[in-house]
Amino acid sequence: MTSGGRSSIRRGTNLPRVGDFNESVVLDAIRRVPDGLSRVELVTATGLSAQTISNICRRLLDQGVVHESGKTRSGSGKPRTLLRLSPGARYAVGVHLDPAVITYVLLDLLGTVVAHRQEPTAGSGEPERTTQDISASINGLIAGSGADRDRILGLGVAVPGPIDAAAGLVVDPPQLAGWSSVPLRDRLSAATGLPALIDKDVIAAAVAERWAGAATETGNFLFFYLGTGSGMGLVVDDAVLRGVSGNVGEVGGLGAACTTRALVDEGIQLGVLGPEFAPTGPHDAQRGLTCLAELAAGADPTAAGIIDRWAVRVGRGVCAAATLVDSDLIVFGGPAWPLLSGRFLPVIEPMVAASPFVKRIHPTTVTTTHIGTDVAAIGAACLVLDQSLSAQPRSLLLA
Repeated sequence: MTSGGRSSIRRGTNLPRVGDFNESVVLDAIRRVPDGLSRVELVTATGLSAQTISNICRRLLDQGVVHESGKTRSGSGKPRTLLRLSPGARYAVGVHLDPAVITYVLLDLLGTVVAHRQEPTAGSGEPERTTQDISASINGLIAGSGADRDRILGLGVAVPGPIDAAAGLVVDPPQLAGWSSVPLRDRLSAATGLPALIDKDVIAAAVAERWAGAATETGNFLFFYLGTGSGMGLVVDDAVLRGVSGNVGEVGGLGAACTTRALVDEGIQLGVLGPEFAPTGPHDAQRGLTCLAELAAGADPTAAGIIDRWAVRVGRGVCAAATLVDSDLIVFGGPAWPLLSGRFLPVIEPMVAASPFVKRIHPTTVTTTHIGTDVAAIGAACLVLDQSLSAQPRSLLLA
């Protein structure tokens, strides 16, 4: 593990009545160093007393969440026992409800995908049927994985915004007709018996990158999501920004709103795509975007111009956002990203590098997700892992 990874470990507190927080601090420290940490190293990394570390490690070992793994020697002293996370001790389910496709994953404690499945999203205006299908698929995913259901921490659901995070509602997503104030969180929890939480897909994707992707070494980055719709997730000082209603990340005001349908519509208007590509739904839009990207890769100037102009708009948006929150990393991903990355990156990287606001202070890296096209589903499961296992400073607040 690099020194940068260790520097991002949260510090604990030796004040009373914060046992759960300190336990999360220790667990998070161990998770961030795959080779393991000794108890002495944990004292240094977390700022907790040796006695507190000893007590917490004993509890974690008894729970089976960590295990002793080998020895390390520093100088001429006694070899120290390393502690590592036990991946199969707990699991989390993640679901990404996209207007075109629903993705399901089961993750272990290291963020490794243990089970995966996908299915087309049911037709618009059918939230009840879709909810029933999702519940059945979750149960099937768990049964087929071989994982002990009692070890599953919960279910995370990533959905297009807007949402009512407090009430667990999906609130009129633009491309999910009929989904008006649907209590998806509570319905899925009741149907599966799992505690559930809901968040926007772009926020879930940012959590995935923070937990197990391209942003594990920084606490300040933004994630730009490109799928059926688009959005931006922001992380500042290792905290995911959600806003008063949980709807941070709408990018229309930055001039960077980018949807597959908008790109395809422009292709039809300019004659590079035929009328047969006119999208009647998210599935059709994906087909048109694939064709548009293939034409651009084949040097069709009109198709290339359409994608390049969208790249400039997105580039302006991420430059403004990176300046606003002082990020040192910009990550791109989502289901549409593989189709667009070849033209987006050559446009956006120099835009960011030339930004007069951050260039003189620190470099800002532009990169591709390390997780793949399922980043939102994996992020949904990471929401559960993050809530259960990462140190949450807000847990120290008195009710």
